[in-house]
Amino acid sequence: MASLKELKGRINSVKSTQKITKAKQMVAAAKLRKAQAAAEAARPYAARLAEVMGSLASKITVSENSPKLLAGTGSDKIHLLVVANSDKGLAGAFNSNIVKAARVKAQELEAQGKTVLFYLIGRKGRAVIRREYPNQIAHMFDTTDVRDPGFNEAERIADELVAMYEAGKFDVAHLFYSKFRSALLQEPTDQQIIPVPAPKAAAITADAVTEYEPDEEEILAALLPRYLKTQLFGALLENAASEQGASMTAMDNATRNAGELIQKLTIQYNRSRQAAITTELVEIIAGAEAL
Repeated sequence: MASLKELKGRINSVKSTQKITKAKQMVAAAKLRKAQAAAEAARPYAARLAEVMGSLASKITVSENSPKLLAGTGSDKIHLLVVANSDKGLAGAFNSNIVKAARVKAQELEAQGKTVLFYLIGRKGRAVIRREYPNQIAHMFDTTDVRDPGFNEAERIADELVAMYEAGKFDVAHLFYSKFRSALLQEPTDQQIIPVPAPKAAAITADAVTEYEPDEEEILAALLPRYLKTQLFGALLENAASEQGASMTAMDNATRNAGELIQKLTIQYNRSRQAAITTELVEIIAGAEAL
């Protein structure tokens, strides 16, 4: 049985941990409001851009002369999995769920005889993928020095992906990130980003006539890179909100668990202290009777 001094030390240690988890929970809650607002504000633009692209794509016939980002390479042999993680931990299963979804996809593709490569964003999750696929890491995008990854980072990632795509290093790219639903629910998402899937056209009334200047193919060629950057930017924002939601939930659970542990240790400490006092009283009474 632990001594009274050891129990007292454990109680103080858990109390210190509880203060840290409570503080991190409050910080995550404050950051969540800002991150959630940013993610929700970006969704209407992305949805509207998808509608415009859908309207344009429905008016042209995909051929060899179509933009490569839309037409593809004509093959689907090499798949690039873009895995977006965070740089910080203490967020529950946020990072591990994204990595798990990417690993499942990699196993499915390899079972079909495809070649799988990885493009890793953020530090968390790298260790697992590097351990299982040490020779299949195409690139690692570092966001350590970035406080809140935003459009500049999305633009750099998109430019690197397009350069790799045009160099023939892969045929299809999938993006893995966590879509924010609520503070308690973050949904790991797999989205094909290259070649860009033709979005569904927006509903247009029968009498509506739309004229484009320049023609549809030129506009579409200009919009495709922007669409890719928008999807990556949206994924980073969704990830940021999901990370803070997961962190807030994890720290709340840790705080409550610490409170329960403190209660159990306190009961154990009181019982040990009472037993020690009783033993001392028995010894004193026995000694007095012996006199």
